[in-house]
Amino acid sequence: MVRKIVFLVFDGMKMLDVTGPAEVFAEAGLAGADYTIGYVSASGEPVMTSVGIHLPVDSTADDVAKADTVIVSGGDKLAREPIPTDLVEAVRVLQKRVRRLVSICTGSFALAAAGVLSGRRATTHWRVADRLARAYPDVQVEPDALFVEDRGVFTSAGVSAGMDLALALVEQDYGPDLARTVARNLVMFMQRPGGQSQFSAPLQVRRPRTPALREVVDLVSAQPALDHSARTLAARVGVSSRHLARLFASELDTTPARYVEQVRLDHAKALLDAGHGVAQTAREAGFGSSETMRRVFVGRFGASPSEYRARMSTSVGKGS
Repeated sequence: MVRKIVFLVFDGMKMLDVTGPAEVFAEAGLAGADYTIGYVSASGEPVMTSVGIHLPVDSTADDVAKADTVIVSGGDKLAREPIPTDLVEAVRVLQKRVRRLVSICTGSFALAAAGVLSGRRATTHWRVADRLARAYPDVQVEPDALFVEDRGVFTSAGVSAGMDLALALVEQDYGPDLARTVARNLVMFMQRPGGQSQFSAPLQVRRPRTPALREVVDLVSAQPALDHSARTLAARVGVSSRHLARLFASELDTTPARYVEQVRLDHAKALLDAGHGVAQTAREAGFGSSETMRRVFVGRFGASPSEYRARMSTSVGKGS
């Protein structure tokens, strides 16, 4: 069965939001998948991309009689300006003619403006997730997810997450073996589950200037299961607990305990996403006991580790 992939593009679209996923589907075709790839705009005219290249299109959205997957690219202006009326209408037209509707990065704003995301879970680039939530309060925004699926509508974070989602769709269509071949050929991670964080604790903070603090941060990130009490960490780098606390406050705007907890939480989420049990995850992430980890998860997500894992297992990255 030929699966028709259609990209809906517009002036100012982010080039990589189209070419990244398109390359995944094209590579899948070389590996034995049966995809065709097309490009449409609301007017049927070529569009100017974010890097100043004109992208020709095949037709208008109205000309698409039926497609397997429609992908709405992102663009910076979608989060800053009113969504063009013709783009909103194009989304509405295509939604009725497609099995899967996908947005990359800020393409979620176009889906939301068309009413597609009303009552659904969705994500977008972390930098504008709050803006999406404020503008469309009927959308359940998950700002920390790489991608989210809700009843046939898929939304993703920026650029590389769009490639992760495309690879997950290939896996859904043709199985893990073909998807693994695509990942190897494109030098991608085989599986970054949709629920995986867009950024972990080390990526959220500035690289510390002080050598002692850099050493502490690197140690916690590399081995979260060790004893990382403030006193132990301070002793490892030869400073007082009070001085270490001042370094965390001045350079990272947090405390040693909060930083350690966030790193352990990121590690636990990755382990749960990979299918590890709750007790094993609690040990390997450094929480010590399942109950301690449960309290952290409930406090942070309003869900236990088991509930979190069950929710994340519904993502397309897990093959549902």
